[in-house]
Amino acid sequence: MRIGFDAKRLFNNFTGLGNYSRFVADALAAYYPEHEYLLYTPRIKNHPETKAYLQTNRFVVRQPESGPAKRLPAWWRSYALGNVAAADGVQIFHGLSNELPLTKPAALKTVLTVHDLIFKRFPGYYNPIDVRIYGWKLKHACQSADLIVAVSQQTAADLHEFMGVPANKLRVIYQGCHPAFKRVATDEEKKRVKAAHQLPDEYVLFVGTLEERKNAVQLVKAASLLKTKAPVVLVGRATPYMKKIGHAIKQFGMEDQVRVLHGVLFNDLPAVYQQASVFVYPSVFEGFGIPIVEAIVSGVPVITSHGSCFAEAGGPATRYVNPTRADELATQIDELLGSAELRKEIVAKSQAYVKHFEPSVIAERLMQQYTQLI
Repeated sequence: MRIGFDAKRLFNNFTGLGNYSRFVADALAAYYPEHEYLLYTPRIKNHPETKAYLQTNRFVVRQPESGPAKRLPAWWRSYALGNVAAADGVQIFHGLSNELPLTKPAALKTVLTVHDLIFKRFPGYYNPIDVRIYGWKLKHACQSADLIVAVSQQTAADLHEFMGVPANKLRVIYQGCHPAFKRVATDEEKKRVKAAHQLPDEYVLFVGTLEERKNAVQLVKAASLLKTKAPVVLVGRATPYMKKIGHAIKQFGMEDQVRVLHGVLFNDLPAVYQQASVFVYPSVFEGFGIPIVEAIVSGVPVITSHGSCFAEAGGPATRYVNPTRADELATQIDELLGSAELRKEIVAKSQAYVKHFEPSVIAERLMQQYTQLI
């Protein structure tokens, strides 16, 4: 079988959507090497994550070749790619990040992965023009797709509610985290990362974009209520929400207890996770919540929010709180910090749960869906 992917994010994005794209491509190629995999992208960034795909025969990489396609790479990807893939003999074309080409021959079967509909559920977080564009693209892709993969039950429910996607067209197939988090950092790596970012000996960790929806201010408030007064480390890209975080830090006198880190290198993240005592993710809403899985794989107990998809990512051993209640969050943090045995128990149970997100499991489920379409 010849399987094609919209690989724009694979070659040009090095966080969430890019990590998912690489995870899927790598898992399928590793566990089903008898098939051919074609990666279509309008451009390729020079990055350590992309080199492996250019130096192996596991994948065929395709970029615009004709003069018009080279001059208009966005048109090539958005309009022509379905026909290009069909001409290459592709039987299954998988849009890995909420999009499919606008045109395709009827014989080409298409699969669409949808990560979230946050722009629909919380449009106030987005530019109104972007909301309309995202909605138009996703509506077309949902109508065009032969099968839609939702990365969580929450996303599947949102697709049904906001896009009217029928249940028989939906499959929930979870996503896994980057393999870097499975490797235990050496003592030297931990020391280097600790020194580079001035990490304390024990700390409560948050990782994620520092934006309104991720709700890091609640963690700052909770930290002010802790009996243990443990340091808190917030790691993530800054947005205008940083003003609220900064205000909360000053309001509660947390300047010496809360450390905010921007621009932490991806290669340093596993060591940052692995040296944390507790991971806290008080987000209001997610499509899946991959940092939860990263923390569990890194051997850190997790506290996150009730609702949305969080229980899907965290499993039964993770602790859940009302994300609007800083006192609840503080109580849970204190309890976990106060017992090393409890933390070990939660980690052991959680790591058994996240085996659902192993590459072999996800590759098998995707391949089952592909073969049923042919």
